[in-house]
Amino acid sequence: MAANPEPKPRTRRTAPRIAIVLAALAALAWHTRPDGRLHVIFPAVAGDAAIIRTPSGGFVLIDGGADPTAIAAALGRRMPFWQRSLDAVVLTSPDAQRLPGQVAALTRYRARVALAPPASSRGATFAEWQRLLAEQRTPVHTAQPGARLALGGATLTVLAAHDEGLLLLVQYGRTSAALAHTAGPALDHALPGRTGQCDLLAFPWERDPRSPLVEALQPRAILFTDGYRGDDPIELTYAERAVGGADLYHERVDGTIEWISDGQRAWVTAER
Repeated sequence: MAANPEPKPRTRRTAPRIAIVLAALAALAWHTRPDGRLHVIFPAVAGDAAIIRTPSGGFVLIDGGADPTAIAAALGRRMPFWQRSLDAVVLTSPDAQRLPGQVAALTRYRARVALAPPASSRGATFAEWQRLLAEQRTPVHTAQPGARLALGGATLTVLAAHDEGLLLLVQYGRTSAALAHTAGPALDHALPGRTGQCDLLAFPWERDPRSPLVEALQPRAILFTDGYRGDDPIELTYAERAVGGADLYHERVDGTIEWISDGQRAWVTAER
């Protein structure tokens, strides 16, 4: 009987490599598994963008920034490589500081639902946004105050909607983050009589945080964003912006910023 031939040298070399690749994929799957927490990530990109990772492991993209390549990279770092859909996309304003990145994301990921601002645009980029969503057969809803999206255990509520932008509140258990990064002066009195403190507020750097809107939300921390362009940018020191003793963050200073909640408590981590 002939002896079994020895394995070919190539087989001997390939097997360990396959094992390494499989181990790396397993580690990646473990790292990207849902952790039961709500994550709101503000990537350090030009313009305004936020990525929400829901407690159940879904993803929502709010705006997208001005740089299509940067938001694609940010999503790629956060989402499992096999996940090709977004639970929702939310566009707070159809302008150059928010729309280009979301359009780029929609060429890679399918959105299950889209929330559009009251203001529309006749520009080519907005037309492409509409075309991509129509091609995906994604339901598109115009944001109205009180509208809600379920976020895998958390909720996103439209507190106010105006041609200037949207005011959003993300809630998980006892914690909340308000997204007012497109809020112009027209939304300053959008929350009359509101009480209660939010854990985080995203707010335009060019606006004065000593406003009725910020006073109504009483944020424990304020994250300043750069996408808003006002006619008369406010000039204040960092200390003067710490309304009510709030902790302050800015992507230019802190890099990518992440707000994390387990439903009972919330905290902020920064890249630097």
